[in-house]
Amino acid sequence: MLALSRKKDEAIIINNNIEVTIIEVKGDQVKLGIKAPKSVPVYRKEVYTQIQEANKEASEETKQTLETLKNLQK
Repeated sequence: MLALSRKKDEAIIINNNIEVTIIEVKGDQVKLGIKAPKSVPVYRKEVYTQIQEANKEASEETKQTLETLKNLQK
């Protein structure tokens, strides 16, 4: 993991097209601004994790449904 120090209004650039700026620092909370192309999804980690879990569950349900259909053909 790369660890960088930034102050308010300072930014980092990722992959030439994503800019992350420190907007505010208040106590232990940091507010970030993110400029990225619309084609680049940006999620909070906890939301991303929920999406991944939901996709995994849906995939498992699909596998079970397909297996049930295969057994009906026998």
